[in-house]
Amino acid sequence: MKDDRLARARAALFGSTSVVVRAREDPEARRLLEQAVAGAVARSADLARPEEVAELAEELLGFGPLQPLLADPRVTDVLVNRPDEVYVERDGRLVRTGARFRDERHVEEVARRLAAACGRRLDAAHPFVDARLPDGSRLHAVLPPCAPRGAAITIRRFGRSFPRFDELERAGTLAPEVAGRLRAAVAERRNVLVAGATGSGKTTLVNALAGLVSPDERIITIEDALELRIDHPHVVPLECRHANVEGVGAVTLRDLVRQALRMRPDRIVIGEMRGPEAFDVLQAWHTGHRGSFTTIHANGPEDALERFATLAALGGGGVPFEALARQVRAAADLVVFLSRDREGRRRVTAIEAREGAGGR
Repeated sequence: MKDDRLARARAALFGSTSVVVRAREDPEARRLLEQAVAGAVARSADLARPEEVAELAEELLGFGPLQPLLADPRVTDVLVNRPDEVYVERDGRLVRTGARFRDERHVEEVARRLAAACGRRLDAAHPFVDARLPDGSRLHAVLPPCAPRGAAITIRRFGRSFPRFDELERAGTLAPEVAGRLRAAVAERRNVLVAGATGSGKTTLVNALAGLVSPDERIITIEDALELRIDHPHVVPLECRHANVEGVGAVTLRDLVRQALRMRPDRIVIGEMRGPEAFDVLQAWHTGHRGSFTTIHANGPEDALERFATLAALGGGGVPFEALARQVRAAADLVVFLSRDREGRRRVTAIEAREGAGGR
């Protein structure tokens, strides 16, 4: 049976994860892997036709039922809840697919394979992983008992490029008046706080804003996982590093903000603020690093300012919240709020200029 052969092939190749990962991109490594699969099948006294060997190798190389979903350029999110419950977001709509895993064990196998592609472990000692796949997609996976219903996989995919600013205008994401205000904000080196819910287009807008920066300026980007694809000649990306299996070696967003300040930045772009790094961002905005952009999860412009202050308080070393709130309102020149409607269309629905930002 095919499943039996596949199980034996997996057992024979246990510990050869690096070979499997290389074989996805290296034709020679793929040929060697197919030979190894054929050898494993032959040693089990089963005969396999060449096409069966290729199929087994493909099963080992790929990501099972998720492979065709990950190959679809319209898919932006892949969500695995149970073996027979796989959703995708396609063209802005969340839909259930016909993809099926054999059983819960199969989901766990694919989750481990995805983690291995990121160079990370996923097992009983490390039951969850948050990492970046080789194509830039963001992977999150969690195993039982942390996921009582079975392994859950979440993949957030990113295109090779983001829409340019003028493309967002044509798409209706930016109304003409909003587009004009944002162009002026970039030219005048205003600090822009982009807020909204998950999937509302915050990163897309920040990417487009950074593309408007003059080519003679130096941009430093700081992200938990690389997502931005800024169309600009002078960009230096910085990315966080998770702790190793011993729990050491982590490099946080806060670490990177502090390093970026020593790298002669003209603009600093933070992919998303969600922790104590907000305090360092706030201090940077107050000490001459103007014209920077960052995103934050929030339910509206006022909520965005309050959350900025709340996050800054986590790293503020006892600075009173009221003082931080005043600093936030003074430093954030423009607050831009994005929403996504039921049809999946993303639009700027509110834009507020703070005091000193050239009017409201």
